[in-house]
Amino acid sequence: MYAYTVTDTSVTVFSDGKPYMATDSHPNFQEIKERVLREETDGLLELFDQEQAVIDYTDGNISVTHGVVSYKGEPVHNVLVDKILGCMSEGVMYKRLIRFLDKLMDNPSRRSVDELYRFLEHKNMPITPEGDFIAYKGVNSNFTDKYTGKFDNSVGKTLEMSRNTVCDDANIGCSEGFHAGSYDYAKGYASGGGHLLAVQINPADVVSVPHDCDCQKLRTTKYKVVGVVETIIETESTDDYYDGDVDEDYDDNEDRAACLLSQVDYNEGYDSGREQGYDEGYKQAKEDLVKGLLDK
Repeated sequence: MYAYTVTDTSVTVFSDGKPYMATDSHPNFQEIKERVLREETDGLLELFDQEQAVIDYTDGNISVTHGVVSYKGEPVHNVLVDKILGCMSEGVMYKRLIRFLDKLMDNPSRRSVDELYRFLEHKNMPITPEGDFIAYKGVNSNFTDKYTGKFDNSVGKTLEMSRNTVCDDANIGCSEGFHAGSYDYAKGYASGGGHLLAVQINPADVVSVPHDCDCQKLRTTKYKVVGVVETIIETESTDDYYDGDVDEDYDDNEDRAACLLSQVDYNEGYDSGREQGYDEGYKQAKEDLVKGLLDK
């Protein structure tokens, strides 16, 4: 048996004077720790090789060359590498990630793909077994969209529009297209008795991720409403959240400036309210809902 040290957060094994170390963030940490404590040496050192662990975990679907993780010859962004490692450490099947990558590569715009990575950097963006991802959307109390009040966002509804009608310019914050966002961002648009929804989006349908609001919102051609996360009872509201057809005069600079100003007002109000913290019951309900969606 090798010499070793084991703590709650790390394992170090010494072989031929060389240390092999794994922290609790290593995808094989639990297995390494258990084998060391049982003093099982067969194949132990190989478990420390994180790159090989990724290859083995994905049955060779993911390759690792000189530290670069690739899928079908295309480098995989660090955001997805982190998700792969997270699935490994949690014992979650990797196949949802392969399905996600397949759908992502079906997106006809390379720029959209790159922008989507920035959006996914925000936490609480789970990937479903189908390879889609969960985002959030704030709507009115009657489940219509905040901007036009015409689109029905009842649970189970799928909303869709032509891709060429969705604004693909990430430099424009408010424009045509169905919108969704991170939990923190979308919650502000469910104020005044509205609903915060969980929506399922195919990565191939994402068109753009505007640079404003720290890339926490996106425009898509299609999404499905899969659940109500919570109902927000507040008095503040915002008009920035946009869905559907644009007014004929929307491109007027004055209208665009008003839209951007409303966005600034919302951010300032939200930052002050955020300091008060979220209600623990709401947080738990959100976690339970998303977990339930992923377990289906």
